Amino acid sequence: MSRKTSETESKYTSFQLEVLAVIGALKHFRVYLLGIPFKLLTDCNAFKQNISKKDVCNKIARWALMLKEFNYTIDNRPHSRMRHVDALSRHPVCMLIQDSIVMKIQKAQETDEHLRTIKELLKAAPHDNYVMKNNVLYKTVNGIDLLVIPELMQPSIINTAHERGHSAVTRTPEHINKEYYIPKLQQKIEEYIANCVPCILINRNRGKQEGQLAPISKPDTPLSCYHIDHLEPLESTNKNYKHILCVIDAFTKYVWIYPTKSTTSAEVVAKLEIQKSVFGNPEKIISDRGTAFSSKEFSDYCENEGIRHLRITTGLPRANGQVERLNSVIISVIAKLATNDPTKWYKFVPTVQRIINSTYQRSINTTPFELLFGIKMEQQSDLKIMQLIQQQIQDDFV
Repeated sequence: MSRKTSETESKYTSFQLEVLAVIGALKHFRVYLLGIPFKLLTDCNAFKQNISKKDVCNKIARWALMLKEFNYTIDNRPHSRMRHVDALSRHPVCMLIQDSIVMKIQKAQETDEHLRTIKELLKAAPHDNYVMKNNVLYKTVNGIDLLVIPELMQPSIINTAHERGHSAVTRTPEHINKEYYIPKLQQKIEEYIANCVPCILINRNRGKQEGQLAPISKPDTPLSCYHIDHLEPLESTNKNYKHILCVIDAFTKYVWIYPTKSTTSAEVVAKLEIQKSVFGNPEKIISDRGTAFSSKEFSDYCENEGIRHLRITTGLPRANGQVERLNSVIISVIAKLATNDPTKWYKFVPTVQRIINSTYQRSINTTPFELLFGIKMEQQSDLKIMQLIQQQIQDDFV
């Protein structure tokens, strides 16, 4: 901290100013210093000797009284060891230091035969926009004088510019062309980057990779494609619910959320039968390779119902990204609602499902309910849950 002295304070004696500096610092940092032992370092030897005297002026007496609330010791240091503090109150001094880089370039130019020849030519007449400044060779490009880099120093300059961020061939010259001139710069940078080991190891070819890609086509009708997944074990309830089965329609983003007691194929089939009684069967179902979806029982069910079952690649959850994103919203909102009693989380599932389906979605520019049924859902809004869902969706989007 620092501050100016007031007009009255500027008339204090040097001793009073030294004490004022200590008092001002202790007031500023009081909340950090109370109750702990600390050391006061000062170059004012009179401070330690006079602060405890009885025959001092009222001002010093008040300051000494204030110092009583701190647990401190005073250590005197000579002025020569307090320069780092004195520097804060001194006028800055402008110092001219010759650039060491320029000095190195100047010496290297003297050993470069080609550049020595150019310097000799400049003594007789101007040559190819080259100029001399303080015995250093520059070249004027677009009105700017650039340092001419000798051949021996060019790899070092290119290396320094490239390693700022291992920029590409198009970006690296920008760091060099502002200050230096190197002939055939683009070609030399390309050769350097082609042999840069970190770039070779980390960079990979963009675009289509090797192997047969099998993208999942996007549906163009409602209820034709379901993404399904399990939310893994939650707090066990008095009804033995431990999991949630999430189903989302890929076209409308309409969701169904079912509390389940297990992740068996039989329970998944039972929930799909419930949906079938109202919405019928989808054309295809997309899931991960969990045991519930990879079993023969589930495979037979899909075959009997004429449903095409697609399983995503192992270790690639983003292939089933729609339901994965839904899971993050559900788990966050239900956890917040069931804070008081985690074993009653299943009671909030129907309400969460209803509000998700009536909440505006950026991807479809409406609510899932309106897109599926063509009308707005009539409901008594649960503002708390709606705010939690909207906030979670915004956080995921960010």
